[in-house]
Amino acid sequence: MISSLRGTVVHLSGGGAVIEVGGVGMNVALTPAHALTLRIGGEAFVHTALIVREDDMSLYGFSTREELELFDLLRSVSGVGPKSALGVLAQLAPDDIARAVAADDDAPFRKVSGIGPKTAKLITVSLSGKLVAPVPVRAGAAVVAPDSDVVTALVGLGWPERTAAAAVSELLDELGDSAPVDVPTLLRMALSRLGPQRAGVRS
Repeated sequence: MISSLRGTVVHLSGGGAVIEVGGVGMNVALTPAHALTLRIGGEAFVHTALIVREDDMSLYGFSTREELELFDLLRSVSGVGPKSALGVLAQLAPDDIARAVAADDDAPFRKVSGIGPKTAKLITVSLSGKLVAPVPVRAGAAVVAPDSDVVTALVGLGWPERTAAAAVSELLDELGDSAPVDVPTLLRMALSRLGPQRAGVRS
C-alpha cells in the first residue's frame, strides 16, 4: 500500500501530476487547486490512496491527512467511486463537507459532477456522526502572513508577493467568519479574485 509520496514534480496537468520517486514516475490524480500549488522541478509531498481494480491501479493524492481520510469516508458511501470522491473534494473544503453533513444539507453535493440527488442524500446520511463541523472563528481572527502557503503558491504562479498578500488579506477581511481555513479553497478564491492574467509567470 502506497500511503505517501515525496519526490520531484516532472509533469503537471489540471487533473494531477507525475512525481518522480527514485527514478520512477508516479502518476497521481489531484484536485485542480492542489495541482496549482505544485511546480515542475519542485519537490512535492502527498498523502496517497492506492485504488486497485481488476484492470487498473490508480493513485490519488492529497495535501493533508484530513483530505485523505475524507476521501476514504466518501468512497465508503454506496455509489461514490474514487473519481466522484475526488470531485467532491475539488468542489468542497473539508469544513464545508462537515457543515453540510451536520446540517443534513445535500445541496452542495448535488452540484458535484457525477453525484446525483439520491447519492448526495446518501452521503449526508452515511457520514452523519462521522464528521465534526468546525466552530466559527471570530472576524479578524484569521491572519495570512506574506509567507503563508496560499501567498507562496500565488507567488509561484507568477504574481508579485505584495499583490498576492494584499489579495489574500482583502479576501479574509471581506469573508470574516466565513473565511475558509484550508489552503486549496482559499487559493481557489484568491485566483478568482486576481483573474486569469498572471503577471510575470515564468515560462
